[in-house]
Amino acid sequence: MQDQIRQSDAAPLMTRRHAVLFGLTGLVYLLVVVEVLRGTRLVELDWALKQLRPYKRWPEVQPLLNVWIVAGQRGPSAIVACAWLGWRSYRVRSLRPLLVMGAALLLLNITVGAVKIVTGRLGPHYAHWIDSPELFSGGQIFPSGHTANAVVTWGVLAYLAVRWRRTGALLAGLTAVSIGLTTVYLGTHWISDVFAGWAAGALVLLALPLAEPYVTAIDRQVVALWRPPAAEH
Repeated sequence: MQDQIRQSDAAPLMTRRHAVLFGLTGLVYLLVVVEVLRGTRLVELDWALKQLRPYKRWPEVQPLLNVWIVAGQRGPSAIVACAWLGWRSYRVRSLRPLLVMGAALLLLNITVGAVKIVTGRLGPHYAHWIDSPELFSGGQIFPSGHTANAVVTWGVLAYLAVRWRRTGALLAGLTAVSIGLTTVYLGTHWISDVFAGWAAGALVLLALPLAEPYVTAIDRQVVALWRPPAAEH
């Protein structure tokens, strides 16, 4: 049975509940950024987990997690997702699946990339001063790109699934949580990077309905080019 990926032409509006979720998620993101900038207890938690060195305490799971972390890397995950969505686009004769993913990844690159550049945070393996947030030091670790990408890539697949959206959302959520915690285990990210990555990725997903009118317009134009003009009688 064919998944019903293509939705109605009417662009979904941001409902009141949706707007509240968007605002709360944005507030969480802002609070994490402020806490890191101020070097408060969240930064102390960062250092406590770094000094715990989970990759040394439980080394037996590291080979598995080294493989699993690929699910959060932009290149491999985007290639797999886009390959699947490309096939679905062909089946339903609509570019909407690919356009939605493209819009989500573009939003992710702009929002997360900008914060990474501005904060310039170093990762745990390169940190210098205990209890320091390690900001403005030329790094690009905050927020966690792995985590945000896992939220967005697998979240978009759930968003497009329609018929299996709840199951897809659950699987996407578990994947994003596990990817974020894996980066902390490996010592490649602070836990605050992960908190910010979860929030940043969720904001992109919550913003997707606002991009639907543009996606619909582009999709109609492309589909019109695909279809030959009707024969005149």
